[in-house]
Amino acid sequence: MLALFASVSAGAQEIAAKGRQIFEKNRGSVVTVQLIVKNKFGVAGLSNEAQESKQEVSGTVIDSSGLTVVSLSGTDPSSMMQSFMGGLGGEGEDNIKFKMESELSDVKLLCNDGSELPAEIVLRDKDLDLAFLRPKTKPSTPLQALDLSANGKVDVLDDVIAINRLGKVANRAHAATVERISAVVQKPRLFYVPGGDASVAGLGCPAFNLDGKVVGIFVMRSLKSGGGGGMNMFAMQSAPITAILLPAEQVRKVAAQAPSAKEEQK
Repeated sequence: MLALFASVSAGAQEIAAKGRQIFEKNRGSVVTVQLIVKNKFGVAGLSNEAQESKQEVSGTVIDSSGLTVVSLSGTDPSSMMQSFMGGLGGEGEDNIKFKMESELSDVKLLCNDGSELPAEIVLRDKDLDLAFLRPKTKPSTPLQALDLSANGKVDVLDDVIAINRLGKVANRAHAATVERISAVVQKPRLFYVPGGDASVAGLGCPAFNLDGKVVGIFVMRSLKSGGGGGMNMFAMQSAPITAILLPAEQVRKVAAQAPSAKEEQK
């Protein structure tokens, strides 16, 4: 038993040592995105209420010009809420239909040096829950960016190192967690399912294998519900939304469609 404990302890220390190296090398590419979001919500057929709020999400810089990827759910919570509420309702005509719309009025990139860069969303992909934003003006110095082409794969029960940026209450410090892959889904497209709930707080953040290669970006996956679930405890447990790790290669292919800074100026 002592030998087994020593072996497990040594393995944990090795993962921690590799994780710290990956963290130090890549944390500069993880930034905070500050948003002013105006949400309109209500029930179909009745008057809607509007509420404006300031919120912060994490993003990953993937180009030194400032092109940053975030989870679309973080910038547009209405899509995720509609999927969740749809999973709790039924299909009958008498079923109450919840309605929510989100609108961005201000976007800022909070860089690691303390500077703020006004930005705008330049590309959205609802199917993959991706949004790409770019600074409205060119940064005075190139930003540290993550190279999505240097990617790696993982398998069930493999450990990955996730890098996040905490909220204002923790002075927006960078943080790292070790997560274990619980499932690999091949169809309709490849993605990884992380174990535990910690990844939910890291939407828009990258994860790396222990070789230091980027595996992917955390996003939300949702399905349109066929209804019939009813507003009950069991329906909530089977709500059609979950956090996944979207492979870096898929993110890179979508990012290639984002207009360049020169195209935007034209």
